[in-house]
Amino acid sequence: MNSLIIVESPAKVKTIGKYLGKDYEIRASVGHVKDLPKSNLGIDPERGFEPTYVVMDSKKKVIADLKKAAARADQILLAPDPDREGEAIAWHIADEIGKKKPVRRVLFNDLTRETILDALAHPRDLDFNLYEAQQTRRILDRLVGYQISPLLWDKVKRGLSAGRVQSVAVRIICDREAEIGKFVPEEYWNITALLEGVNPPPFEAKLIKIDGKKAKVGDGARSAEVVASLKEAPFTVSSVEKKEVKRQPPAPFTTSKLQQEASRWLHFSAKKTMMTAQKLYEGIDLGAEGSVGLITYMRTDSVRIAAEALNELRGYIHSHYDAAYLPPKARVFKVSGTAQDAHEAIRPTAISRSPQEIKPFLTPDQFRLYQLIWNRFLACQMAPAVLDQTTMDIAAANCLFRAQGSVMRFPGFTVVYTEGKEDNGEENGFGKLLPAVREGEVLKLVSLMPEQKFTQPPPRFSEASLVRELEEKGIGRPSTYATILSTIQDREYVRLEKGKFIPTDLGILVTDLLVKNFPRILDVAFTASLETDLDRIEEGKIKRLDTLNSFYMPFTEELKKAKATMRNVKREEIPTDLVCEKCGKPMVIKWGKNGRFLACTNYPECKNTMNFKQGERGEISPEENQTTDIPCPLCGKPMSLRQGRFGKFLGCTGYPECKHTMNIGPDGAPVSTPSGGKESDAVCEKCGKPMVVKRGRFGTFLGCSGYPECKNIVRTPKGALAGAPAELTDVSCDKCGKPMAVKRGRYGKFLGCTGYPECRNIMKYKAPAKENPGDTTPQPA
Repeated sequence: MNSLIIVESPAKVKTIGKYLGKDYEIRASVGHVKDLPKSNLGIDPERGFEPTYVVMDSKKKVIADLKKAAARADQILLAPDPDREGEAIAWHIADEIGKKKPVRRVLFNDLTRETILDALAHPRDLDFNLYEAQQTRRILDRLVGYQISPLLWDKVKRGLSAGRVQSVAVRIICDREAEIGKFVPEEYWNITALLEGVNPPPFEAKLIKIDGKKAKVGDGARSAEVVASLKEAPFTVSSVEKKEVKRQPPAPFTTSKLQQEASRWLHFSAKKTMMTAQKLYEGIDLGAEGSVGLITYMRTDSVRIAAEALNELRGYIHSHYDAAYLPPKARVFKVSGTAQDAHEAIRPTAISRSPQEIKPFLTPDQFRLYQLIWNRFLACQMAPAVLDQTTMDIAAANCLFRAQGSVMRFPGFTVVYTEGKEDNGEENGFGKLLPAVREGEVLKLVSLMPEQKFTQPPPRFSEASLVRELEEKGIGRPSTYATILSTIQDREYVRLEKGKFIPTDLGILVTDLLVKNFPRILDVAFTASLETDLDRIEEGKIKRLDTLNSFYMPFTEELKKAKATMRNVKREEIPTDLVCEKCGKPMVIKWGKNGRFLACTNYPECKNTMNFKQGERGEISPEENQTTDIPCPLCGKPMSLRQGRFGKFLGCTGYPECKHTMNIGPDGAPVSTPSGGKESDAVCEKCGKPMVVKRGRFGTFLGCSGYPECKNIVRTPKGALAGAPAELTDVSCDKCGKPMAVKRGRYGKFLGCTGYPECRNIMKYKAPAKENPGDTTPQPA
């Protein structure tokens, strides 16, 4: 029987194809093939929220090719990813091409020979409940996004968006920022004693109690008083407690835990983590072995491990480590009550395939992520770490000091893996070496060290901690976190600064408007309850229509009210005490496309505007441009520090006679190129001078450094880094071995060696599909 297998990604075609014979034809849909129309809502609330799906323009040829392939086959096996989105893709493909042939569904949790052959031997019918859950999520998101976003365009500015989940994520960040803003630091003092016993080494002990109560030293005077009372007091060991402490290894990775640990250890964004994991799942060419799927499916919230993988892992530990590292019984991790247990935890498809062994076939990012997954999986079945922990209490006058330390007796799983930590943790004393002392021993006081401290506000969210917060509150699903984090930054509602999320003025404004006008949708608990409803639809416990009806009726009332009563920020003019420096009329605060600014009330006769800063008590003052000692390379006048749409830059004080500007580098220093842009590795095809990266109203572009004599410009690909190739690829240069990067020349995109100018090798480039960037490998020339 001839079978047509349809997968999502072209990368899978090669991996799966090497295990199957001529009776199977494998094709890729390259992601979704149908979607709701972009031009209208595409949902009819009057007819049971019936969605209208249309074939995407970019997929009409794909569907035509799949129909031809289906005509040659005896049966159609649909094998998109084993999740809700994959099920929706399967249903849409079946709807388009599966009306005349038998259609079955197959699920690949990993792309190994055994899994593929087993899945083909046990196909199932399409899962209606799983599809319904996906449809419900898509409809809910469309109802919110397509009806609130236009309201924001009308009241704030065009181009804004609201989302059922993304808006709640922004609210969480804004709420944390409000907590930080309201926080009033309180002074306190730590007092530490440096002590010596009969046996070395000297050690530190911290004051924990005064008169039997928790020590609270609130100011310097009280600290000096306590220190003075202790200088002549004997320090006597009142108790010594030693106990054995075991640290158990963590469970294998779920999606959210992988994103958190990759952020902490590798400094990967959630998006980068998922894109790299997708490559490892779909298959990497390992030379003679061919294309091999290296990890199991990377969208899962289960910690379950298949029995055969567990046996293989324990065998590996037994053969590669001393007997003490292998526990007598396999460790079984408890699956959380809210977890979807359809897939295993994220693990290597073969523990025997060590990271170092396959490193030559991986990019640096792929190697680092695979090593993290491999190490965590190996550690999860190793023996616990064993520590001797010592707690020593020392009495002095009416005070009690405590010293804690621990010594590793047996490293256990920590020989291969330890979890990353957030950077705001307190010192816990672990790892400190304490001397052997006995109860009643009098210690020598070497010094007392008072240290002023202040209580700290709650920390801003990092990518790792925000993912953890979303997971703990039940907002979204692990498979959506990477998209959420990218979207809220792309919409300029938040920015990532030094690894921490900070809401923008726009993000705070939009969040305030939405919380006031759509309190249910912005409510964390309500959003989490909708996620629970989606899970129940998937399980067949409730119907799609019930969930949509209970959501939509109150929503329409909120929407109607918001259209009439929501603040019209576009038309707002907040009075200030400032007057225009050009015409003397009052200045007001307005909102524009780049945020808040001061504008003259005499507009349009006077078009004076300026940035402003707001003090702690709300006072408004103009933000003056700071003059620097950097001379303009064109006219010699000083350059001033200014704020523009894309951040800070240097502009000539001779403006408007001299309009020269200069970018500022990450270190705050000017980027000293003749035209003020950032240097690139390109040269002008007209005059031969270096090209520099500049920003204009339509984004970044390459401009000739010979400007204004030479006005040649070249557009750069969207997402390109200033002065750098647009993106690195997994293709290696066949001349020097360095990575190839996507670049743009006069005839379009091409692959150029990153070793340029030493190596000038180039290759042809085949663009990836929009729905799955990176799925199509650039083709060598």
